[in-house]
Amino acid sequence: MAVTAGSAGNTVEAVFRIESARIIAGVARIVRDVGIAEEIAQDALVAALEQWPESGVPDRPGAWLMATAKHRAVDLVRRKETYARKLAEVGRTLEDAPPPPEPAEADDIDDDLLRLIFTACHPVLSTEARVALTLRLLGGLTTAEIARAFLVSEPTVAQRIVRAKRALATADVAFEAPYGAERAARLGSVLDVIYLIFNEGYAATAGDDLVRPALCEDALRLARVLAGLMPDEPEVHGLAALLEFQASRIPARTGPSGEPVLLADQNRAKWNRLLIRRGIEALGRAGGGPYGPYCLQAAIAACHARALRYGDTDWATIAALYGQLVRLTPSPVVELNRAVAVSMTEGPGAGLALVDAVAGEPALKDYHLLPSVRGDLLARLGRAGEARAEFERAASLARNARERELLLDRAARAVP
Repeated sequence: MAVTAGSAGNTVEAVFRIESARIIAGVARIVRDVGIAEEIAQDALVAALEQWPESGVPDRPGAWLMATAKHRAVDLVRRKETYARKLAEVGRTLEDAPPPPEPAEADDIDDDLLRLIFTACHPVLSTEARVALTLRLLGGLTTAEIARAFLVSEPTVAQRIVRAKRALATADVAFEAPYGAERAARLGSVLDVIYLIFNEGYAATAGDDLVRPALCEDALRLARVLAGLMPDEPEVHGLAALLEFQASRIPARTGPSGEPVLLADQNRAKWNRLLIRRGIEALGRAGGGPYGPYCLQAAIAACHARALRYGDTDWATIAALYGQLVRLTPSPVVELNRAVAVSMTEGPGAGLALVDAVAGEPALKDYHLLPSVRGDLLARLGRAGEARAEFERAASLARNARERELLLDRAARAVP
């Protein structure tokens, strides 16, 4: 039955948004080039926009798009004699576009989507390029949406994506999921990209909004997908758990006007208990240890999630977990977080000593949370004048307008 062009167009766009990553991944397995795969997927989208208003929306629109894209990919391979050998390898079954068989061994991952994730997050690309390409190919975001999310211009994002595709082609990056030791090394890059996307949504670096929930949702969805694809990787479940816990707090992190609400002041009744339960389950799937960095961070987040009131927080366990984390991945930022936890168990003086021990680290030179934490500890010690100066310095370093307002307010209230 024919449908209107408008309703068909809306259906096409909705289906493509959901299925685009799988379609691009399936086509990339054939053409071995993510740039060409994305173009072919877009061709399938155009075909649907042209045909569905007259022929009607298929019963399985996602399968229709996948089959159309794979047929076009096979046609492209056939037209190029230089790809004859590759065509022989993939075989006649490509025309029927069946899904890849389940791997025979746990280590023998044969999943197009997993291959696409590892390709988009390949170390040959810069961090900015990995983030942009991941959101484009796996998140289904348009160039304009990525630009708005990160407060950069559309041409900048477009250039990053084009350069990323070109870099993958130039380096002849294989479209495959790595194995053994290489997989372990590459997995860190994948997890870092997903975490960076989430963190930019959870605590926006710049702009007028503290939180951008859409980015958090994209990252959380990617983490869940990856956990399903790699069920035997503890750190994958650790990342998923961490994001579930962090996402559970989002409704309570801002006030009615979008102003930040500190952890101690948050209405925990607004925390999403379903996401907390999912986080606890994901951390359970990670096993009993020894924990990697994302599992440790998830365990810390779980301590906060389990506390029904701020006063119930198990700061001693949090401080111990931060101690493990700083030994595993030495970082002045982690040490700064440990100082906060120590201050809650041993007093603000002990916390301030730890902060001052890392204050000279180059990585913290322009980090606004260093003077912010220091200001809080000084205020708790009754040194209001010094605290005010630290809050003012933190505000001068903050790029997010909402955080700057909060820090200036705290400075104003730190009266000797």
